[in-house]
Amino acid sequence: MQNPLLLDVIIILALAVLVSWVFSRIRVPPVIGYLITGLIIGPSVLSLIDNQHQVEMMAEIGVIFLLFTIGMELSLKQFWSLRKSVFLGGGIQVFAAWVFVFLISITLDFSWNEAVFLGFLFSLSSTAIVLKILKSRDEIDSAHGRTVLSFLIFQDIVVVPMMLVVPLLSGESGDPGKELILFLIKATSLIIFTIVASRYLVPRLLFAIAKTGSDELFILTITVFCLGVAAGTNYLGLSFALGAFLAGLCISQ
Repeated sequence: MQNPLLLDVIIILALAVLVSWVFSRIRVPPVIGYLITGLIIGPSVLSLIDNQHQVEMMAEIGVIFLLFTIGMELSLKQFWSLRKSVFLGGGIQVFAAWVFVFLISITLDFSWNEAVFLGFLFSLSSTAIVLKILKSRDEIDSAHGRTVLSFLIFQDIVVVPMMLVVPLLSGESGDPGKELILFLIKATSLIIFTIVASRYLVPRLLFAIAKTGSDELFILTITVFCLGVAAGTNYLGLSFALGAFLAGLCISQ
C-alpha cells in the first residue's frame, strides 16, 4: 500500500469497532475495548502497526480535543469553585495512594528509592481514559464527576514535581530547588494567562472572527488556539491535556 499510515489507521479503527461492539454487548464501557484494541495491535502482542510514533501523535491530538471539549463545558467561575476539591481532595488522594503503594513496596523488599517511584507511578491515573468514561455516561456535570475531574487536574499538576524528584532517586545530579522555583514561576504564569485570556483576549478575538461570518475561519481559530495552548503547557513541562483543558476553559467564557 502506498500509504502505510493510512493502513495502520484502518486496522486500528476496524479492530476498535469490532472489539467495542463485543464489549457493548456485555455492557462494558467502549473505552475498555479501545484499550484492548491497542494491546492487541501493539508491539507486545501482534505488532500490526508500522508507524507507531505517528499513531501515538494522532492519539495525543485526540486526547487534546477530548480535554478541550470538557473544558468548554465548564466556566472559569465553576472551575474556581472546584479549587478546594483540586488541591485538598486531589492532594489527599495522591498522598494516600502514594503512602499505600510505598508501604506495600517496602513490605515486598523493594528499595526505598524504588518504593518512592512506585508510589508516584500508582498514585496517578489516565486523565483521558477516566474522563472518556465519565463523558460516555454523561456524568461530567454530576457531583462525583466534578470531584473526579478535580483529582485529575491535581494529578496533571503534581506530576511535574514528581518528575523533578525522579532524577534524585536514580542518583543523578541536579538542583531540585532551582527546578522547583522554575516550576512555580511557570505555574503562576499559566494561571495569569488563563485569567487574562478568558476575560480579555479570547472574547475579543472570537468576536472579531465571528464578524467575518466565516464558520470555517471561526473553527480554524479555535483549533489553532487549542493546539497552541496545549503545546505551550507541554513546553512548560506540563501535560498537553492540562493545556487543552485550560484552552477550553478560556473559550467557554
